Amino acid sequence: MTPESRAVLNDDLVRAAAAAAPITASSRTDDLPASWDERTVLTTMLDYVRDTVHVKCAGLTDEQARRAPLPGSPLTTISGLVSHVRWVDYYWIRVVLLGEEKHSPSTADDPDAEMRLALEIPIDRLLAEYRASSDQLRRLVAPMDLDTPSRGTLSWRKEPVTLRWVLFHLIEETARHNGHIDILREMADGVTGR
Repeated sequence: MTPESRAVLNDDLVRAAAAAAPITASSRTDDLPASWDERTVLTTMLDYVRDTVHVKCAGLTDEQARRAPLPGSPLTTISGLVSHVRWVDYYWIRVVLLGEEKHSPSTADDPDAEMRLALEIPIDRLLAEYRASSDQLRRLVAPMDLDTPSRGTLSWRKEPVTLRWVLFHLIEETARHNGHIDILREMADGVTGR
């Protein structure tokens, strides 16, 4: 991981996230929002799928989290997926939506760097970084209107996307990868249904 990408999160934030009570099946955000306005529904669902990543990883050893059971996909590990969803959140909110300079591990030469590097980081650290990043990104978008246009460059379209679209996209992306984590978890130790 580059110093720039490590600097995206302050070590104090990561330590605070690691010291916080773990997110469990009974403490994760409920998938039923407190109110039915669009913003509350979107942010509640995003918090729910983010928390689900933590629940699906509870109790894993580093060895289990780094296991790559699919012969054709050596980077498809639980650790790699946790790192990936963390950096996907970062990319879509900080780089695309806010137009900040990119400081993530992936490059044009190594687009899967976040998954490769995750194999060297303890799963507890990856989860703490993901939690700290999620908390930080949640605060960044809280004051923004759902129609806020993105300021970053998109390679596939000239028109900006909106915060609304980014939230929908992150829900879809994280939920899809939760399915992958679920399968890998069952293969690692037989645990299902988290």
